[in-house]
Amino acid sequence: MKALLLSISLVGGAGGATYRLHQGLQRLGIVSNVLVKTKFDNDEAVIAVPKTQFAKWLDRTVYLRAEKVSRLPFKLSPKRYGVRGFYLQWLPVYDLNAKVKQLDPDVINLHWICNDFLSIETIPKFNKPLVWTLHDMWAFTGGCDYSLDCDRYMNSCGACPQLDSNKDRDLSHWVWQRKVKAWKNLKSTVVTPSSWLAKRVSSSSLFKDLRVEVIPNGLDTETFKPINRQVAREILNLPQDKQIVLFGAWHNEYRKGFHLLEPALRSLSKSEWSNKIEVVIFGFSEPINRSDLGFKTHYLGKLNDAKSLALAYGAADVFVAPSLYDNLPTTVMEAIACGTPCVAFNIGGVPDLIDHQQNGYIARPYEIDDLAKGIAWILADRDRHQQLSARARAKAEREFTLELQARRYRDLFEEVSETHRRDFYTTEKVLITR
Repeated sequence: MKALLLSISLVGGAGGATYRLHQGLQRLGIVSNVLVKTKFDNDEAVIAVPKTQFAKWLDRTVYLRAEKVSRLPFKLSPKRYGVRGFYLQWLPVYDLNAKVKQLDPDVINLHWICNDFLSIETIPKFNKPLVWTLHDMWAFTGGCDYSLDCDRYMNSCGACPQLDSNKDRDLSHWVWQRKVKAWKNLKSTVVTPSSWLAKRVSSSSLFKDLRVEVIPNGLDTETFKPINRQVAREILNLPQDKQIVLFGAWHNEYRKGFHLLEPALRSLSKSEWSNKIEVVIFGFSEPINRSDLGFKTHYLGKLNDAKSLALAYGAADVFVAPSLYDNLPTTVMEAIACGTPCVAFNIGGVPDLIDHQQNGYIARPYEIDDLAKGIAWILADRDRHQQLSARARAKAEREFTLELQARRYRDLFEEVSETHRRDFYTTEKVLITR
């Protein structure tokens, strides 16, 4: 079995999940390669894909990088410079076809392919069994990675609220139409890491007829595991006599909800918790004009390796993930694997990870008081905290190991590959008979 994974990057939530799956497949003896935009390590199975000749010509001739040219259609939109998390995918920037033919995989596994890594029209040209792992909603919307409160992806998009558009035939409808045309005969199996995203796929106009499998992402639970809290704090130079609330977000994205955590912490600082808590934040450095969270705050900056992340989780009494919307948040999965109870809003794939008041606390969406209540509830009782920690770790070992994820993918790859071969030979026999 030869598997080829496609992802623009191997960093961040989706990219990291892709690379972990690649490693898990290799451990099972599967020949796995990954095509990316840029590689950052010495893994020979990870291959950087060059730009197309056309994209190189644009870079040299137009004095605008091809990636900027690809966003020119936004000039026709009320949001003339586009919006974060909205991808048109119309310009062939990277030349994947030649590498796919050279590697000749038994199955292609798409992951996060936006930011011009793969155009909409290129996908059906691979002519290989296709498994598409969705890390957000982009594949079945008119361009957004998360639709927020909009359900127009269930029909034909258009009048896109994220583009401030009131026209039915806007950029989002154009992207949706291109997907309909290019993918009308697309035979793909869709994988979603969360049950929440699987429901969204099945309700979409684009993918409602496709097979959908839920396979949660996996972790190396030998790296992300409970460690001695005192030792972790000593290494990170954190206090031993305080209860630590941990938050982490890559580049402090808005959707990760730090702006909702701030008032929740300030509320706690005015209660009996005022002298008992300190806050630790990873993922971004201390801002110049930081707001007062009500507690002493330690900024760890960007943590680039799993062992450093595991130390941070191990040092904390509670991890808070106040995301506005998310698929299957990696940080929550990492935290529970380390035996650190979590507090998060009841959104996206969070209920797949947190069992309310069993291994953590699920707050009502965007209610700051309930978020603060959840933090206090986890910290208030030491015996209960130990039970929550044990259950969190047990859930990670039961449902989110890398080996379990890799085996599920291996079985799926073998099944779709065999179906593809059987269908191919059946078609050949019919053609010969005719």
